[in-house]
Amino acid sequence: MIGVLVNTATVIIGSLIGLLCKKGIPKKYTDAVMIGIGLCTIYIGISGTLKGKNTLILIISIVIGSIIGTGLDIDKQLNVLGECIGRRLKKISANSDSVAEGFVTGCLLFCMGAMTIVGSLNSGLTGNNDMLFTKSLLDLISATMLSVSLGIGVLFSAAFVFVFQGSIVLLAHFLQPILTEAAIGEITCAGSLMIIALGLNIIGITKIKVANYLPAIIIVPILCWIVKLI
Repeated sequence: MIGVLVNTATVIIGSLIGLLCKKGIPKKYTDAVMIGIGLCTIYIGISGTLKGKNTLILIISIVIGSIIGTGLDIDKQLNVLGECIGRRLKKISANSDSVAEGFVTGCLLFCMGAMTIVGSLNSGLTGNNDMLFTKSLLDLISATMLSVSLGIGVLFSAAFVFVFQGSIVLLAHFLQPILTEAAIGEITCAGSLMIIALGLNIIGITKIKVANYLPAIIIVPILCWIVKLI
């Protein structure tokens, strides 16, 4: 779990650095930074979608995942949690909507990617944390930049990072037969598609409820397993 702890710590440290740097920075600069982050996020998403090999699995998983996610309204639940944090931090941030946006954006950005899944699996199965350490450095930079624009909500997304990655590490031995190399490639593709949507949201072009598509990540390895049996 040391890799998960380090990754969680870097998100916290990066967020704190960003919050300290945010003071005194004119809004036009934070807006420019936000658009830059959005563009980089879209680029990361596009790069990740190329990992997928089976378009049919992507389409079916996204369709089924969106139906499940919309039924559960995961996006609303995450936003409610973010707003709850915002209400408790009114003295620090008067805008609870901004806290919720930072929280949800951070949760999705720091957890949707191959490095999260593969790194956590490696940590749980072999104790090798190299990939999580590399991811930690990237997240340190991302958290700093993101918190400059979205504020303290990004800081609290560290808790989601800890729970999400920690769960994969603890369940690694059970997940290993399902999360084959092919399945991880398709999961990366589906997750990267969500990252593109997240980038479009950050820029302000769309208001896609990205979190409602999260169940697709679970559907993908199941479909890959079915295809393998066939």
